Amino acid sequence: MKATTKSITYWMTTGIVVFAMFSGGIAELAHRPETINGMRQLGYPVYFVMILGFWKLLGSLALVMPRFPRLKEWAYAGIFFNMTGAAVSHFVCQDAAWHVAVTLGLAALAVGSWALRPASRTLGRERETHSEPQRVDHLRAVAA
Repeated sequence: MKATTKSITYWMTTGIVVFAMFSGGIAELAHRPETINGMRQLGYPVYFVMILGFWKLLGSLALVMPRFPRLKEWAYAGIFFNMTGAAVSHFVCQDAAWHVAVTLGLAALAVGSWALRPASRTLGRERETHSEPQRVDHLRAVAA
């Protein structure tokens, strides 16, 4: 895949995930009636809405801000777990099939965003740029 195509695809998938998580987090923190009713229908306590809303906002911010690759890894994992857990909850409660499809689709987009992220947003890049020079310096000091 060409670098520009990969970059565009990364930002498109990331944008969709961030928009969904951020807007969902706002709706949950605002206690939108449809959000509260949906959580009750799934069998979750209302206070759980506040917890999810808070973490969705933080996770979406972590994905768009520069640096902090470890935090981004946690955000991707949290979004994936949240969306797959939501899919299972909707399935078990026999909600409409589109609820399951949308949440699994968002989980897939999060995986796609994670897989397409630039090297500057990965943990491996951080290790390569910081660990290797230190190791070489250590080997030089041992050899001297």
